[in-house]
Amino acid sequence: MAIKSVSVLVLDRLAIFEFGVICEVFGIDRSADGVPNFDFKVCGPEAGKPLRTSVGATIIPDHGLDGLVGADLVAIPAIGGTEYLPEALEAVKAAADSGSIILTVCSGAFFAGAAGLLDGRPCTTHWMHADDLARQYPTAKVDRNVLFVDDGNLITSAGTAAGIDACLHLVRRELGSEVTNTIARRMVVPPQRDGGQRQYIDQPIPVRCSERFAPHLDWIQSHLDQQHTVAALATRAHMSARTFARRFVEETGRTPMQWVTDQRVLYARTLLEETDLDVDRIAERSGFGTATLLRHHFRRTVGVTPSDYRRRFCCNDSGDETAASA
Repeated sequence: MAIKSVSVLVLDRLAIFEFGVICEVFGIDRSADGVPNFDFKVCGPEAGKPLRTSVGATIIPDHGLDGLVGADLVAIPAIGGTEYLPEALEAVKAAADSGSIILTVCSGAFFAGAAGLLDGRPCTTHWMHADDLARQYPTAKVDRNVLFVDDGNLITSAGTAAGIDACLHLVRRELGSEVTNTIARRMVVPPQRDGGQRQYIDQPIPVRCSERFAPHLDWIQSHLDQQHTVAALATRAHMSARTFARRFVEETGRTPMQWVTDQRVLYARTLLEETDLDVDRIAERSGFGTATLLRHHFRRTVGVTPSDYRRRFCCNDSGDETAASA
């Protein structure tokens, strides 16, 4: 079913950027570029009544909630708070029941959850809110690592700019790559990004659980370039290998080798962001030894290759030059 009509829900405390993403993809006339126009409606509790946004500006919807039912796509941007108008929830639920595709951007997933649309279904939201979403809607299958989840007539996206990915994915699914590429080119964004939101999640060193065990973690972190085994680490800690491994899991929630790998990836991320070292050197300094092993663990943990990560996050002018060798 090609999407022809799009209705976006706006309520008080609307997030402007997330709303703008939906408008940019579906609300702009690009017929001169060969993109079909959508019957685009902005729907609120009452047509013509101003609503406050998250930044203090106001927005005035042209349509009431009845504009949601019957639309091919109902889009829900991020909306502040957790208390939603019952009539808005009912309208979105009615739209879903009548066959509309529901798309949420960022914390808009919470509204979908309140409308009963996440029960037993895979979904995502901004990584900062993923745990809250899982707690509030325990039957929802929350994926914290992806940019968006396509579950047929329900598409949920991660934080903020991931809404662009979800919207363009839906356009590609329903209208094909040519239309998607045209819209993406006009927006000056890639038509499809690799990886997931893992690459954007801050991963601090875990909080230590006990002062007695802390020196062991400190020593490992300062010697990541060395090769480690559980037996050698246990000997240094004056414990048996079995006791050390058990204590390590109790203190960190990870096995010794899993934890070491996590810290090596974290250190490699820092080196990719803050230095112009090539990937071979970063692999040596972070303890992976070879660029091949670094790429394997980095992609598995972060979701993208070291070269892609450097291109997105490097703070040095020379980052683009060295990225090619990654």
